[in-house]
Amino acid sequence: MKKLTLLAFVLLLTVHSLTAQGTSEDYKRAFSLQAKLKDKVYYSNVVPTWIDHTNSFWYVRNTPQGKTYLLTDAKKKWRTVLFDHMKLAESLSKATKTNIDIEQLSLQSLQVSTNLDTLRFIANGSRWTYIKNTDTLKNDGIPVSAKPEYWGTVDTERTGEPVISPDKKLVAFVKDNNLYIKDSLTGTIKSLSTNGTRDDYYSAYLYWSPDSKKIAVMCIHAADTRQLYLIESSPSDQLQPRLHTRNYVKPGDVLPQRTPVIFDIETGDIKTASTDLFKQQMDLKAFEWLPDSKSVIFEYNERGHKVYRVLEMSVQTGVVKTLIEETSNTFVNYNRYFRQNINNTNEIIWMSERDNWNHLYLYNHLTGKVKNQITKGEWYVRDIVNVDEKKREIIFSANGMVHNEDPYLVRYYRIRFDGSGLTCLTPEEGMHQAWFSEDKKYLVDVYSLVNKAPVAVLRSALDGKIVMELEKADISKLVQSGWSAPLPFVAKGRDGKTDIWGIIQRPTNFDPTKKYPVIEYIYAGPGNQYVPKIFIPFNRNISAIAELGFIVIQVDGMGTSFRSKSFEDICYKNLKDAGFLDRIAWTKVAAATYPYMDIGRVGIAGSSAGGQESMGAVLFHPEHYKAAYSACGCHDNRMDKMWWNEQWMGYPVDKSYEESSNVVNAHLLTRPLMLVVGELDDNVDPSSTYQVCNALIKAGKDFELVVLPGSNHTMGGDYGEHKRFDFFVKNLMGISPPNWESVVVK
Repeated sequence: MKKLTLLAFVLLLTVHSLTAQGTSEDYKRAFSLQAKLKDKVYYSNVVPTWIDHTNSFWYVRNTPQGKTYLLTDAKKKWRTVLFDHMKLAESLSKATKTNIDIEQLSLQSLQVSTNLDTLRFIANGSRWTYIKNTDTLKNDGIPVSAKPEYWGTVDTERTGEPVISPDKKLVAFVKDNNLYIKDSLTGTIKSLSTNGTRDDYYSAYLYWSPDSKKIAVMCIHAADTRQLYLIESSPSDQLQPRLHTRNYVKPGDVLPQRTPVIFDIETGDIKTASTDLFKQQMDLKAFEWLPDSKSVIFEYNERGHKVYRVLEMSVQTGVVKTLIEETSNTFVNYNRYFRQNINNTNEIIWMSERDNWNHLYLYNHLTGKVKNQITKGEWYVRDIVNVDEKKREIIFSANGMVHNEDPYLVRYYRIRFDGSGLTCLTPEEGMHQAWFSEDKKYLVDVYSLVNKAPVAVLRSALDGKIVMELEKADISKLVQSGWSAPLPFVAKGRDGKTDIWGIIQRPTNFDPTKKYPVIEYIYAGPGNQYVPKIFIPFNRNISAIAELGFIVIQVDGMGTSFRSKSFEDICYKNLKDAGFLDRIAWTKVAAATYPYMDIGRVGIAGSSAGGQESMGAVLFHPEHYKAAYSACGCHDNRMDKMWWNEQWMGYPVDKSYEESSNVVNAHLLTRPLMLVVGELDDNVDPSSTYQVCNALIKAGKDFELVVLPGSNHTMGGDYGEHKRFDFFVKNLMGISPPNWESVVVK
């Protein structure tokens, strides 16, 4: 009897440890966490701005007392306040008739003159000029720019500003689909073409040769642009709904086709390029004249992305030849490429993944042959900061060069064109971001890790030596508030050999004796790497929901970027893979290492590509993932934007699109699913979500749908976040979420 009583007591404790989470107090703590952690990190977030034609820069120091704008002279190694904060705050307060807090003075888009005496900035919705020496503040009367143009707007190149020739004698322009020139002195206008029509017209983007004798232009065969229609159900300014339209090109749509044409102004000769080397265009990039005015260079991105060429067209013959060609059995990742002509020596610097890693190559422009590979090794060139043609040196960033550490950590390097003299400019372990002076003699380096506070230093760009320490973040108040850092973790992936990196986020009241259900936040789309590597006090995707009693993880599986070409190629025609086999293997090792992770109760959440992937997780891997929250997902890649999906799924549209489709595979659903969509989402067509709903209904599947009126592309916002909390509390903890009114944070 005593044994039974003891067993019952143990079972009771076990049940309590599993369920005593997701309470009203947990919700309140989750909703208030961001505010609790806000402004608890000091002397961080250094973002320097170098001042033109100087060795000086300014940045904002955030102190316990407020913001201080600092000016630093790199050459003289001194630092002082950029301006008298009290005077400017008083002047702004008077001019705007508002009380400007000196400790929270916020100058947006701040520009400092070369002589350091004049500031130009935006504050209180206006543009201002402030002269320090005389304490003079002037409202410039220039309205602040409206919101940026919609990202998907298709530029047809039918309109553009007239272009003046280098010798200033002629002006070229397009009118009624044809090309014209105007004599700047006499005003005489002459037509250079007469064959332009609405369907085959000359681009308004014109390129004069350096000698002012020729014009290069694209003749464009037009294609209709698909329109996305969105209904705003609840406009703020009217009762009736409003229809919105957007340009929205989808996989398989017909695209415009371009043909290079060169007009000789003096002879009237017209050279039209043969399209043999660029027949199936995704894009044909505009021209770059060589200094001798004898030829132009342009770049061809083949539809389907298996071929990318750098081409040169002769002015004399019109013949087009290949300078550089990239090919792939999967996809040429054109987003990675960099090209710079070194005209004085007839060379080209080119970036390529051809040896499975992203590296730099030096080409002979005349022969189209590689002279030498500049960078080499099992690591990844990220960005080119500067090419110094005189010194024949390159400054670049790269990751993966240091063994036995996180391979995603970015550092900065210097190297010569011949591959010698490789020098690390930012040697400390961490994720580095650098800002270089105009003359590339200095750099401001800010580095951190997810569990290591930021450090900012001024370095010599010659050898990386520290010239001056700037800031070391103080996180003592953050730690006192209960914050706990994400835990980096590495385990082998699906092949048992490749390291897979991720993080583990625990609640602030973490108890290692308890068992916690697990939520994976996913964004696995190729083209980038997504697990945070820098210090973030509050990560809105994972921090708050952990407070409900979850362990939240984020992992970069195969199919993501910056490891190797073969690592990323896993996604090709196979976006449903999403690295799940690596994620599952990683999670199992993590749970074996940290037994407080209960991988019998794993949920997953994501938005956009992550929305497609989170639903895909419960469709294709229901043995591991027990519930999914999917926001604004591109559930069928045929419904989403062309440039993203054709890059990874290929062209023409084939059966692989169906195989990766959540719509086609909706009948496989056996786990709880919440779908979220913003009715005005112009990033991912909302019909993608509605079509997956339709398929689920036809298959007789139970699911939840949250439609957010007036919302664009979103993870859910405040309302959606609360729904996400409730969804996982109910389906992973097995308890009823608290009443909404009981968890309002006042």
